[in-house]
Amino acid sequence: MNKHQPMIEAAMTRELEKSREAEMRAVRLPGDHPAVKTGKVGVLLLNLGTPDGTDYWSMRRYLKEFLSDRRVIEVPRLIWWPLLNLIILTTRPGRKGKDYATIWNNEKNEGPLKTITRNQAEKLAERLSGDDRLVVDFAMRYANPSTESRIQALKDQGCNRILLVPLYPHYAAATTATAADQAFRALMKMRWQPYVRVAPAYADDPVYIDALANSVRTHLAGLDWEPEVLVATFHGMPEKYLHKGDPYHCECQKTGRLLREALGWPKERFRITFQSRFGNDPWLQPYTDETVEALAKSGVKRIAMIAPGFSADCLETLEELDGENREIFEHNGGEHFSYIPALNDSEGGMDVIETIVRRELMGWI
Repeated sequence: MNKHQPMIEAAMTRELEKSREAEMRAVRLPGDHPAVKTGKVGVLLLNLGTPDGTDYWSMRRYLKEFLSDRRVIEVPRLIWWPLLNLIILTTRPGRKGKDYATIWNNEKNEGPLKTITRNQAEKLAERLSGDDRLVVDFAMRYANPSTESRIQALKDQGCNRILLVPLYPHYAAATTATAADQAFRALMKMRWQPYVRVAPAYADDPVYIDALANSVRTHLAGLDWEPEVLVATFHGMPEKYLHKGDPYHCECQKTGRLLREALGWPKERFRITFQSRFGNDPWLQPYTDETVEALAKSGVKRIAMIAPGFSADCLETLEELDGENREIFEHNGGEHFSYIPALNDSEGGMDVIETIVRRELMGWI
């Protein structure tokens, strides 16, 4: 007997099983039956959101939705409601609108987060184009395009299975969980729900760590100076969320450690910090702005900064890091500051998203 015969027979059996499954799943309707679209698999990329414009009212709508989320602000409503509606939403929209205006994509009249996330969805669709069952889209937790509208759009295209992909490398109740919450709220309104999976966070995924390390190496190779310190900054959160059991801090620390080890940098030249604190409660520390100021005052003249927790550049990276923190560093004696862009829709960034999606689609396609 041919030694390859068992392998050939096994392959033929698998093909027959696939053919039989396809035959059984084929939709055959009576001639007078209403048209039914089904058999597609949706992939929905989810990110935080961006205001519809930089004007006062657009900013106010966005901030109201964002800051009313109980996953984000866990202050009792009796205290938070008057503070939000009578003070914050009166003063903050104007200031934040000016900040957004400095990074706004005027050509498309949208924030860079929306532009980049759309690009990620389009490039992912190209990479998955070999299977015509797949439909790729994107949505935002706050503002537009809304999660509900895009889930409905996928369902209208015949997707009876949807993979939700929160583009957050590190799990947090205020990001990953609220993105899932919003999707489930949309499903609660549907009589015929699609089947749903939620892709997990990927703080220690080798493809993600390699992509970060490669982005650092490529960026630093383009500089005519070498940083004395590399700062890995992550979005902050109130410290009490950590004590309540949120794993976010631990996952950020792990990413930072793995990135430093992949780069081969000594601990004394690598800092892990937390940014974007809001309010008076203690947040995760050390704070990014205070660290940058202290480095400059200690005599450090050259630093580079990366924000591994952001899958796409946005206000918190382009304005807060590359703007405010650059100014803090230079104002206190620093000379060279360089922000390393997020993975965005780069080849490395798309490798990460594609790897996660293909892994989580197993068994469906």
